[in-house]
Amino acid sequence: MSHVNSQLKRISEELTSIEFLFSSEDTLPYGSDYTEDLFYPPAAVCFPNNSLEVSRILALCNALNVPVYTRGAGTGLSGACLPVQDGLVLSTKKLNRIMEIDTQNLTATIESGVINAHLKMAVEELGLYYPPDPASQGSCSIGGNLAHGAGGPRAVKYGITRDYVLNLEVVLPTGEIIWTGANTLKNSTGFSLTHLMIGSEGMLGVITKAVLKLIPKPTQELLLVASFENLEDCAKAVNAVLLSKFKPCAIELMEKSGVMISMQATQTAFPIHDAAEAYLLFAFDGFDGEDLFLQAEGIYEILESYNALDILPSPNSETAQQWWKVRRAIGETVKQVSPYKEEDTVVPRSAMPQLLKKVKSIGEQYGFQSVCYGHAGDGNLHVNILKNDLSDEVWNHQIPMAIAEIFEFCKSVGGTISGEHGIGLVQKQYLPIVFDPIHFQLLKGIKSTFDPKNILNPGKWLD
Repeated sequence: MSHVNSQLKRISEELTSIEFLFSSEDTLPYGSDYTEDLFYPPAAVCFPNNSLEVSRILALCNALNVPVYTRGAGTGLSGACLPVQDGLVLSTKKLNRIMEIDTQNLTATIESGVINAHLKMAVEELGLYYPPDPASQGSCSIGGNLAHGAGGPRAVKYGITRDYVLNLEVVLPTGEIIWTGANTLKNSTGFSLTHLMIGSEGMLGVITKAVLKLIPKPTQELLLVASFENLEDCAKAVNAVLLSKFKPCAIELMEKSGVMISMQATQTAFPIHDAAEAYLLFAFDGFDGEDLFLQAEGIYEILESYNALDILPSPNSETAQQWWKVRRAIGETVKQVSPYKEEDTVVPRSAMPQLLKKVKSIGEQYGFQSVCYGHAGDGNLHVNILKNDLSDEVWNHQIPMAIAEIFEFCKSVGGTISGEHGIGLVQKQYLPIVFDPIHFQLLKGIKSTFDPKNILNPGKWLD
């Protein structure tokens, strides 16, 4: 038995109200997430029932120098929750209560293990709306969304997770419990610890509760699919629409190969055009169906000026749901075709056409196939690089060089290496492309202030 394992046995014997798993068979699912084929077996997994139990676990682990890796639903794409060192996985699975939905102040107070879609359904029953909608919304937790600063298709109109957080309950590594802000729309009181925690990937504290902002729920939605002969025309059309008076809530770009893979895997229909290599999915929402129709109709001329082959509105809500299903399933279904690396690039929106062109050019140079899709409305392109028949030598040594070239281009046009997936483990080696030594110095100073013993998520991008 390892030293860490024996320490965790002691902790579990002291904290008898908390469920612990120790057998390799039971802990197996907690050694991986949705990131490629990575696997790191945890020494143990625990399931606290409330913030006080999280506090007791962290205080003991800190005293005994036991690494702690906080895990939400395990749908992450950067390996951020994986226990790369011998340590404890702290699951927020049981922190799944919606504490209050305040219809007077339009807020929801929830625990961090609440599933995104469950929160949406609960507030929508009251005519309210929580907009952030990652592709994995049916299974991802709000805590994981917070840890990565998640986005989603509707960010073009509504913003990202960060824009809906008013206050957070956080357990520090030493066991203290703090609230980071206030339950108000404005807060100019000192540094924003709330925003510091968002995107921190479990390295500064464990988020146990959140007070989230809500808005009135739109009652109408209309989708529009435009097909294009090439990716460049497709990408150029996006900025033209955004510069117009018409305001879609989502603009999703999809390469044909990804659409075909998703359609086949999900057995779901999508309007394919034989000559098209790329598609844009537009969503309009609001409270007036006639206004949505006029909004959608208004972009026809713009799309046609960028050589759209076909433009089709969704005839009913069932068809709209099918189109969304195809889009949301691309990332998950592509991995069924081949091992792949998913890069979460983000650039200023006007640079999206150049980014797509650069990705394909680098693919030709290094001999890899890529499937591109993403949130074109906010410049966030997901690039799935498929292994197919590439040798392990090329995959392990040449492809990282290709990825570095993609990221260097993103930096050169004012972008960066992750828009919503985070850095975690898989993007660690690329951080020097966008961070200077002074950045690392500042970030390490923040980490040492919160977590001087470095027990939270050690071995990731800051080490």
